[in-house]
Amino acid sequence: MKNFFLISCLLCSISLFGQEIKKSTQNDVVIENYMQLTLKQLYDTSLYYFGRYSYDTALIYNNIILNTHLKNNDYEQEKTIFKTLNQTALIYAFMCDYRTSYEYFIKSLIMCEKPEFQSYKHSIYNNIGIIYDKFNKLDFAKDYFYEALRLCEDSINMVICLNNLGHNCIKRNRIDSAFFYLNKSLQISQRHNNVYLDMIFSSFAEGYQITKQYDSAFYYFNLSLDEAIKNNRSDIEAEILSKFGNMFFEVSKYDIAMNYIDLSNNIALNKKFSGILADNYLTLSKIEESKGSVKRSFEFYKNYANIKDSIFSADKFGEINQLQRLYEVSKKNQEIEQLIIEQQIKERTNKYLRIIQIITSCILLIVSIIVVVFFLQKRKLNFKNNILVSKNLEILELLKKDADTKENKDKKNLLNDNTTDDIIKNSLEIMDEKDKKSLLNEKAIDDLLIKISKVMEDIETVCNPNFSLIKLSELVKYNHRYVSDVINKTYKQNFRSYLNRFRIREAQRIFSELDSNTFKIQTIAQQVGFKSLNAFYEAFKEVTGVNPGQYLKNMRNQVL
Repeated sequence: MKNFFLISCLLCSISLFGQEIKKSTQNDVVIENYMQLTLKQLYDTSLYYFGRYSYDTALIYNNIILNTHLKNNDYEQEKTIFKTLNQTALIYAFMCDYRTSYEYFIKSLIMCEKPEFQSYKHSIYNNIGIIYDKFNKLDFAKDYFYEALRLCEDSINMVICLNNLGHNCIKRNRIDSAFFYLNKSLQISQRHNNVYLDMIFSSFAEGYQITKQYDSAFYYFNLSLDEAIKNNRSDIEAEILSKFGNMFFEVSKYDIAMNYIDLSNNIALNKKFSGILADNYLTLSKIEESKGSVKRSFEFYKNYANIKDSIFSADKFGEINQLQRLYEVSKKNQEIEQLIIEQQIKERTNKYLRIIQIITSCILLIVSIIVVVFFLQKRKLNFKNNILVSKNLEILELLKKDADTKENKDKKNLLNDNTTDDIIKNSLEIMDEKDKKSLLNEKAIDDLLIKISKVMEDIETVCNPNFSLIKLSELVKYNHRYVSDVINKTYKQNFRSYLNRFRIREAQRIFSELDSNTFKIQTIAQQVGFKSLNAFYEAFKEVTGVNPGQYLKNMRNQVL
């Protein structure tokens, strides 16, 4: 009996061993068939299964490619491996294994250090940004999206980067910035056969949903859904149906919301879109809770929690593992640094307190000095301005007195001119030619200065905005260059400064006769011939030494 039992066990073992050999042989045949394909054929096959959402099959082909021995300086092989790394990272992202996805993106990024792969770096940055966005690390995501946009070399890729930036702004509740990026993305998309419209319209819809503009959100969700169906994008279709359900839940249309969620779940279950399933279960839990069905709400929430745990447990382990490695490397350094820090912390604290006290005292002292200096300077300036205004007022009084005696002087000047003419006529008879020219030139200059003075005393003429050197030359009947030269040599100033002196004196006269509350400085500036207020201010300060505002202020103080 015992021998029979041993023989039976031996026969069973042989049978099982034979089945294993047969299965192993079959697997070897399958692998051998795979290995006969070129890398490009393997990648194209993997891409085909990836497009049909057969992620497990696609990964089989990708693993074969990545385990292939890399030949030296074979650019095509390197390019295929690079694209395979990217596709593998995307597959794990779709499978919600973000930690593994991130590792493959980092491997791709390392390959991008080679010059021939630099142009692909923007795509990797964009995808890494999406991973951070999934974990709601929105600032990190934004930085990667910006870097991706900066590295874009063609406008088609800019469509994705701009859309992701817009979606990131929506999640950060910066709607104006979001619509700015989304509109730019839409414009570029329309110039390139409307690529990625399903994603752009979906982002627009989310923006309108956040701002409670549900009609616009419904419109753009419909556009996005049509594009997803037209392009056979099951992932986008399931996601939009899920967002439809969430939006109708917000407006308390629970039955419609559940219909959309069911449609989304049908696709998500079939294609194994775990992330979308989790969002749908959460929405269904909220719907049941709002309807008062606590039990069903809890069941849906439990399904949501189970999926979320399965998604994030691997990621959390990966993050912990990464932190653990970093910790082990820096642990000894940290222990040493900690001892040093503990010894120095008290000394540094006291030192910083002393420094802060010294700095505070210095700042207070400097501020006090500045205030005192400012006060003294202001006081000194006011004193100087008062003196200037007083002198200007004295000059103005003298000008008024001169005007009263002007007629008598003119008569005397006329008699003197006749006498001078006789003297000159007699002198010319006995002078040589050179002295004659000198005497005649002096007479012409005196004659010209008298004529210029008469014209400049006509306030209406001088205060005409169009009065110029040419106009003065016409009135005195001399060449304008000669007139300008005489003014320059006689008064040591150009015609513009000479003219401004008369206009400013007239402005001073007006200031002294009118109540300052009844006029504006700009009005007076125009009245005395200045075309701009700035030119009036400059001329006034040049003539009087103070600006019009200071002049009026000091004049009032003296009157009081």
